[in-house]
Amino acid sequence: MIFPTLTRIYRWCRDRKRQVDKYTRWPPVGALELGDLRRLTPVSKNFGLDRGQPIDRYYIEKFLDRHAADIRGRVLEIGDPRYTRRFGGNRVTRSDVLHVNLQKPDVTIIGDLTAADHVPSEAFDCLIVTQTLQCIHDVKAALATCCRILKPGGIMLATFPGISRIARPSFGETWEDNWRFTKTGAEKLFKEAFPGGQVQVEAYGNVLSAIAFLHGLAAAELAPEELDYQDQDFECLLAVRAVKQAA
Repeated sequence: MIFPTLTRIYRWCRDRKRQVDKYTRWPPVGALELGDLRRLTPVSKNFGLDRGQPIDRYYIEKFLDRHAADIRGRVLEIGDPRYTRRFGGNRVTRSDVLHVNLQKPDVTIIGDLTAADHVPSEAFDCLIVTQTLQCIHDVKAALATCCRILKPGGIMLATFPGISRIARPSFGETWEDNWRFTKTGAEKLFKEAFPGGQVQVEAYGNVLSAIAFLHGLAAAELAPEELDYQDQDFECLLAVRAVKQAA
């Protein structure tokens, strides 16, 4: 009976090696085929929104889903309340939305994170700040506001791009990118802004998902194992869970 067992082990090892080689082998110069990606303009100029779920949104929602239990009590989200509703559910007792535009639906607080003296201190249990900080020139002032308006022990869930195309003003918005971040830089910024608190920084992405995201492919155009493989040298998206020091 030992020989069938050894045969199964051999076949498993062989198949595993083929799978690894598929993603890691180096093709010789001249043998690489770029196919539809050999082009000077992206497949989608809208981050892949016109093709399905953008790759950065796949990572954002994976992060928020894992930390959904933090979205509770009084929650403030930037722009609109989509993630408060989706991931907070009945744990949320009050939902607020901050935006600089009076015309936006669901907005309850008009203001700028860098100049928000009218927003009360220690008012919120959770802040959801997705894809916002890269558009703010004075990031340190914005983070100081976020820490101030959180209750002691409150949690900020933030995401922002690492490797990404430049976002130009669109859809009636006036914002555009100012910054790109790295995991190391984000960790330093948040630890300064949340003294005595807890800061956890995560990076998502790999060379394949980065190329796909730059071209504007949708998440569904890659396999789950291609999206979920993490390479510290290719940070498509940075995500931070920052906990304000308890009283």
